[in-house]
Amino acid sequence: MAEAQTACIYISTYYVLISSYRSCALSFCPPLQSSYYTCWILTSGYEAPNLRKLADKAAAAGFFVVVPDFLHGDPYVHDNPNKPVQVWIKEHDTDKAFEEAKPVIEALKSKGVSAIGAAGFCWGAKVTIELAKSGFIQAAVLLHPSFVTLDDIKDVKVPISVLGAEIDPLSPPELLKQFEEILAAKSEVDFFVKIFPKVAHGWTMRYKIEDEEAVKKAEEAHQDMLEWFSKHVK
Repeated sequence: MAEAQTACIYISTYYVLISSYRSCALSFCPPLQSSYYTCWILTSGYEAPNLRKLADKAAAAGFFVVVPDFLHGDPYVHDNPNKPVQVWIKEHDTDKAFEEAKPVIEALKSKGVSAIGAAGFCWGAKVTIELAKSGFIQAAVLLHPSFVTLDDIKDVKVPISVLGAEIDPLSPPELLKQFEEILAAKSEVDFFVKIFPKVAHGWTMRYKIEDEEAVKKAEEAHQDMLEWFSKHVK
């Protein structure tokens, strides 16, 4: 279990392993205020430095941030010839991750969390959409989502933001526009759909810090995420 990293007083980012989260929640989390807001970040790479930067940024914005390791230490590695994406996906069931999320949510609520927003990147978007369909969270953000279907979008019960890439075979702009049409017909659900031009799948996490333009585009999406949670979770 990784210990918490404090972004500022009373605002922390917790990087936790699912297998030990319950003890972490009970033993390491500070007593939460009566009205505390949590931001989850669900991605396919728990150890990624850019992920941790974003988590700390969200913490600095006033959220208690939790980054669960639903992959149990086995993130997808793009250039690993021994485990192509088709094999990796079979070994990492999003339904299992959804079930693992439930006790984490219970633990957070037992510590005083009043609202939870979940951001799902790529693989993590499928887990996030399941949480949004089941009402376990209060707001959702999907960033360059994978495996999210039209039927998933039809069943969303909470405010949802979808941030997609112009260049993305997993969630092409045509599909995102269909998401938008479905959400527009759901008057009871607030939504936001945005397609970022000239970026590819994964741009919010896989950018190189020396590429100023890539950093700028990633940070724009990060800010959109934080503004959505500030609107619907705080």
